[in-house]
Amino acid sequence: MPSISEKGKHMPPSPIRKLVPFADKAKAEGKKIYHLNIGQPDIESPKVMLDAIRSIDLKVIEYSHSAGIESYRRKLISYYKKYNININFEDILITTGGSEAIEIAMMTCLNEGDEIIIPEPFYANYNGFSTQAGVTVVPVFSSIRNGFALPSHDEFEKVITPRTKAIMICNPSNPTGHLYSKEELQSLRDLALKHDLYLFADEVYREFCYDNNSYFSIMHLEGLDENIILLDSISKRYSACGARIGAMISKNKK
Repeated sequence: MPSISEKGKHMPPSPIRKLVPFADKAKAEGKKIYHLNIGQPDIESPKVMLDAIRSIDLKVIEYSHSAGIESYRRKLISYYKKYNININFEDILITTGGSEAIEIAMMTCLNEGDEIIIPEPFYANYNGFSTQAGVTVVPVFSSIRNGFALPSHDEFEKVITPRTKAIMICNPSNPTGHLYSKEELQSLRDLALKHDLYLFADEVYREFCYDNNSYFSIMHLEGLDENIILLDSISKRYSACGARIGAMISKNKK
């Protein structure tokens, strides 16, 4: 029989989904299971959204614009303005899901064999996305002792090599919950500019900030218009719809 590709052989299973058979078996045995493996908030989807889906009156469902329906991208602008993120609808690329946005960003910005630095612990499926893109994840370790704050500038410098092409963060962090401060993000800006790196930020949890802490986006950093990729998803806001529409946002017009 034919063999699958080398890339297929090296694809790691999703640790999140890997737990499902064990949970199903435990349920069948009458045990109570608390699911902490899927990032799905217990939030009801807005009635206006559900009503719009139910009352849709399209005779033909057409292919959309390659970057996503323009009216939707224009409407997203008003959402981001609430967070003082000022972009043009042409800066936004709509994807099927947040996962696809990450994969497309990696494959667009990085070559096979390039390295991307990510503070660890990180969202486990970043490993799978990087494998699909042929990119190597290089971790820098954060510690529970200081609330999983961003590793120091020196720790990043230690792992930067000629192959390093990007740094990626999740802010607020999945799974640690750490909310990166303005000062921490400015440190990343300095690294990105010094070494001419892309800076990816997965900011799908921006609405989950606690203890009166304020969210600060990489889009608020100055001097990085050619380096920033913002990754987003509506799944953390309207999860009851099963919506997983993602977005890849960049001011880089190259």
